[in-house]
Amino acid sequence: MSTQTNPEMLFQAFEIPEHIRPIRDRVARFVDEVIIPHEAELSHGGPPARVLAKELEQRAKESGLWALGAPVAWGGGGLTPLEYAYVNEVVGRSPGAVQILGTIPLHTTQMIDKCATDEQRQRFVLPATAGDIRLGFAMTEPEVASSDPTQLATHAELIDGDWIVNGRKWFISAADRADYLITMVRTEADDTPPHERFSMLFVPTSAAGLVVGEELVVLGLQTIISGHYEVTFENVRVSAENLLGERGQGFALAQERLGWGRIYHCMRWLGAAQRAFDLMCLRANSRHSGGMPLADRQLVQQMVFDSYTEIQGARLMVLDVAAKLEHGSQERIAVSAIKVVVARMLHNVVDRAMQVHGAEGLSQRTPLEVMYREARYGRIVDGPDEVHIQRVGRSILREYREGRDWDFGYR
Repeated sequence: MSTQTNPEMLFQAFEIPEHIRPIRDRVARFVDEVIIPHEAELSHGGPPARVLAKELEQRAKESGLWALGAPVAWGGGGLTPLEYAYVNEVVGRSPGAVQILGTIPLHTTQMIDKCATDEQRQRFVLPATAGDIRLGFAMTEPEVASSDPTQLATHAELIDGDWIVNGRKWFISAADRADYLITMVRTEADDTPPHERFSMLFVPTSAAGLVVGEELVVLGLQTIISGHYEVTFENVRVSAENLLGERGQGFALAQERLGWGRIYHCMRWLGAAQRAFDLMCLRANSRHSGGMPLADRQLVQQMVFDSYTEIQGARLMVLDVAAKLEHGSQERIAVSAIKVVVARMLHNVVDRAMQVHGAEGLSQRTPLEVMYREARYGRIVDGPDEVHIQRVGRSILREYREGRDWDFGYR
């Protein structure tokens, strides 16, 4: 067998597959022609924006573009992880697209499907995928470092066939309009191993004793996408049948959800970075200073070079991870790595685009100021950079310490 590499195969390794290009192009047109013209209205949040979002969601469903990454059995488009990566790139071109195209619930429903009963799939997975109900995820707590969930204090006690939940959560996305909060609670005794003390419960937001409190405005963002709220549980009674999976399985389930959430974030951040790059290059060519276009300035050319290489490197890392996940590979270290790399890349590219735009880039006249705030948010959401950096470094060094080396996948 020949060991000679086919250059054409290398070139095509991460080209957009021909069978994906039509659906990707359709999504791109929908984002550019239907969602982006309404970005200013959607970004203000509140009831008017939500009414508009519902109208656009219906248009997405009628166009066959709803929940493309969800399995066909759930009512989705059935795209594989790698196929979805190519499509999610263009979803990321607009912050509002993540909700309007039905991509929000996917990593949550994947977590549920891993261990749900058939009855729970019918009650939660199918209607959440269809957009008929909204599921929130309640894990983060005040006074507790989110990077160490073994400290979580919200607890539930099984009494007469019902779980009684007490505690506080905060930064809970869309808690004000969720039908259920999938809530991580301490259910096991203190002598249980720390990572086996927690369980997940479907808590109806209509339950007595559950109070959705103050909205925590994050960097001034009040969009249709989420909104972040404090939630108090005071003797909230939850049916025993609302336990997701087994007792003590909550930590493992949370990691499952967060892992998929991170890869989906990275896919979309590529699209946001591409749009910021487009805006930067168009501005550099159209704006003149000192009798010459900005594009002729070496410092601007440096910004273009740095952005090009960072986007390209991040994109190849994301597609590589998506391809491996598609074949069942466990890529937790790689997912942690791209979470850091892509969030930083997005922040850098948007920052440069703003600089090239000058004062206008700081205003509402471009999407860059919203993208910048979301980029900063991305370095904390689903685990701060520092935790992921430590995980990657520790894991690689352990391999060498134990007499192995690190396989980057090309040996």
